[in-house]
Amino acid sequence: MFSKDRWGEIIEALNANKIRTLLTAFGVFWGITILVLLLALTNGLRNGVTSGFGNFATNSMFMWTQGTSMPYKGLPKSRRFNYKIDDVAALKSQFPELKYVSPRNQLGGYNGANNVIRGTKTGAFQIYGDYPEFIKQKPMDILQGRFISYSDINAKRKICVIGPDVVKGLYNKDEDIIGSFIKINGVNFMVVGTFKITNSQGDSEEEANTIFVPFTTFGQAFNFGNNVSWMAITANDNTSITDVKESVFSLMRERHTIHPMDERAIGHFDLAKEFGKINGLFSILAIVGYFVGALVLMSGIIGISNIMLIVVKERTKEIGVRRALGATPWTIKSQILQESLILTILSGMVGISFAAFVIWVMNTILDNVGPVENFANPSVSMTVVFTALIILVVSGVLAGLIPANSATKMKPVDALRIE
Repeated sequence: MFSKDRWGEIIEALNANKIRTLLTAFGVFWGITILVLLLALTNGLRNGVTSGFGNFATNSMFMWTQGTSMPYKGLPKSRRFNYKIDDVAALKSQFPELKYVSPRNQLGGYNGANNVIRGTKTGAFQIYGDYPEFIKQKPMDILQGRFISYSDINAKRKICVIGPDVVKGLYNKDEDIIGSFIKINGVNFMVVGTFKITNSQGDSEEEANTIFVPFTTFGQAFNFGNNVSWMAITANDNTSITDVKESVFSLMRERHTIHPMDERAIGHFDLAKEFGKINGLFSILAIVGYFVGALVLMSGIIGISNIMLIVVKERTKEIGVRRALGATPWTIKSQILQESLILTILSGMVGISFAAFVIWVMNTILDNVGPVENFANPSVSMTVVFTALIILVVSGVLAGLIPANSATKMKPVDALRIE
C-alpha cells in the first residue's frame, strides 16, 4: 500500500505541469478507447452476420434430393427420387451421434403461393409439415397455446401453430386465436398456438409468415404420403455434423440406389461448416482489433515513458538529496514506477469508461431505429475489460521502467552538482 506521504508526492508530481500530464494521459486514454471500441464493433458484426443463420442449432445441416448425375444398376442419369419417412428411422438407428433428424415438407415459398382462408380474409403463407423436435433445433417463443406434440403426429390431428404475420393477416386485434379454425388449401385446421422466433433480429418476413402443422397430417391432407422433401439434421454436442455427413450421404445413396460416387444427387447445406467459417473470420478480426488497439496504446505508453524521463531529469537534485539521505535505489525506482502506473491506470480507466458510454449510445440508437443489416448489439465481455486492465498495468510498469532505471543510475554527488 502507498503511504499518505507517497500519495502526496505522486499527486504533487502529476500536478506540477497539468497540461503536460493531460496530454500524456490522452495517449493512453485514446489507445484503450480504440482497443475496446474495435473489439465491440467486431462483436457487433459477428452478432449481425450470425443472426442470418436464423438462430438455428449451429451443429446442423439441411439435406434434400436432386437429380442423379450418373446411371446406376440400370437406372438412368437425371433420375429424380424422394426421401421417405423410413429414411428418418434408418438414420436414427444407424447414427446414434445424431441428436435430431427432423423430416420436413413444405408448401408455399419456392413451390408457389398457397391460399389460406379465414372467413372473408385470405393470405399466402408458408406451410411446413414438421415433427415436435424441430422447435429444439430452431428455438421459438410460444406466445399462446402450444407447439406440435407427438400425440398430434400419431393421431394425424388437423392442428396448426401460426406466426405473427399470419395473426395480423387473418385476425382482428381483439379476436380469440386459440381454438379458431383456418382453411389451408381447402382443409380446415384448428389453431393451437402462436409463436415468434427466439432472438430473431426483427422476425424475418419468411419466419413471421409461417404455419406449422404435424408432419403426418401434412402428408395426408396434401397428398404427400410418406415422402419427405428435406431433413434438418443436428448432431450431438460432442460430434461435428461435418464429420458425420459423408456417412449419412452414403447410407442415403445405398437406400435409393444411387451411384456411390454421385455427389450431385444429394443436396445439402452444412450450417456447422459455414458457422465455423464465420467464427474463424471474426476471430481473426478480433486479433486484428487487439493488434491495432495495442499499437495505438503503445504510442501512448511511449509518450508516458518520455514524459517520465523528463520528470526524472527535472527532479535530478531531489533524487540526489534523497540518495544522500539514505534512500535506497529501490525506493527511488518504486516511486517513479508508481507515478507511471497511476497515470497509466487512471487514463486507461477513463478510456474504458468512455468506450463503454459510446457502446451504450450505439446500442440505444440501434434499439430506437431498429435492426441494421449485418450489425447488432455491439458489446464486449468482462474478459475483454479484465484483459484491458492487465494491459494497462503491464503498460504502466513498462512505461516507468526505463525512467526508473535512469533515476537509480545517477550517483548522489553527480546529481547534487547539476544546476
